[in-house]
Amino acid sequence: MPAIIIGLIVAAAFPALALLGKKTNAKRKKHFLLSGIAAFALMVVIATVFMFNGALATSGETAAEAVTTGEVSVGHGLALAGAGLVTGLACIGTGIGVASSASAAIGAISEDENLFGKALIMVVMAEGIAIYGLLVSFLIINAI
Repeated sequence: MPAIIIGLIVAAAFPALALLGKKTNAKRKKHFLLSGIAAFALMVVIATVFMFNGALATSGETAAEAVTTGEVSVGHGLALAGAGLVTGLACIGTGIGVASSASAAIGAISEDENLFGKALIMVVMAEGIAIYGLLVSFLIINAI
């Protein structure tokens, strides 16, 4: 099953990779973009089918049994939601930070090539926010 998902990811990325290094018109770019979106949508549908294969029939019974035995609580659910929020918000913050610092770094490097090391450090510092968010979510999940 993992090989199928990897194959679907490659298939979804192939239309965009086919445009690299080629001069094409707008109609051809639009065609490749739409085919990439269609491949990605197909990948999501197939992954969803594989994910819920056979689990839908027993999910109600399993959830009811877990609640009656005390394995699942509101605190457990809130901790998992918090772990997801930590990772998601950290990645959004990283995207904002990298967008501003990388564009400024590219402008600075285009004027003076000696600033490459300093610019790279600034961009990597913004990337560290996502790593810290992921670390905190691991700590939350391990504490459960």
